[in-house]
Amino acid sequence: MTGVPGVSDLATTDPDLVEIVERFTLREVPQDAPLPEDVTALVRAAALVATGSFAQLRALLVAALDDGVPPVALREVAYASIPYAGLGRGVDAVRVLNEVLSDRGVALPLPSQTTATEEDRAERGLAVQKEIVGEERVDAMHAGAPADCAHIQRYLAVHCFGDHYTRGAVDVPTRELLTLATLVALGGADPQVKGHVAANLHVGNDRATLLAVLTRLLPYVGYPRTLNALRAIDEVAPPSFTKKETA
Repeated sequence: MTGVPGVSDLATTDPDLVEIVERFTLREVPQDAPLPEDVTALVRAAALVATGSFAQLRALLVAALDDGVPPVALREVAYASIPYAGLGRGVDAVRVLNEVLSDRGVALPLPSQTTATEEDRAERGLAVQKEIVGEERVDAMHAGAPADCAHIQRYLAVHCFGDHYTRGAVDVPTRELLTLATLVALGGADPQVKGHVAANLHVGNDRATLLAVLTRLLPYVGYPRTLNALRAIDEVAPPSFTKKETA
């Protein structure tokens, strides 16, 4: 990558800004947060969808494809955003990606990544929800839901987990990083951020990985949301945290 996607074109009109952004985003942040570049692209794309930054998203998608990130993985970012950022932003992100792919001559639709069926999506969704969140917690959430809103808990299992987390192209630990990135970028979702810090640990993402993701997101989400997420990480997985504590 030779510049920050969606920023380098300002070199003629705003050279000071480009220097500040590129020095920080391309030279300083990667040194403090080593993370595979494909994962960096995916979590940053998730953050841009959550904030509705579609011009920046378009530039990032182009750069990610140039760097070899598979189109099906980028599509999963857009799909996976819908349960958290909502239908509007998720669908807009899909449209942006499809335009980028069409411009590059990629045939659409991309190969399906659906693995759940109408018959088993509820069962499989509940199973993967328990795998990620913890069986006791999920059972308590369902048991404690008032009768008039029990359907929301059912939707979480069937739709959020059954329709989305069972899909291919991106594994469960990476999906949890995407979820965390989306929630951090949204802002105002501090309880959910904290919950998905714990979920990330439960599926094998350690504190160092979460901090690397958060550091890589900083230029895209700003300091307030980053510091709020850092507090959640420190509360759930303090510096003395070890993987054994997730048991």
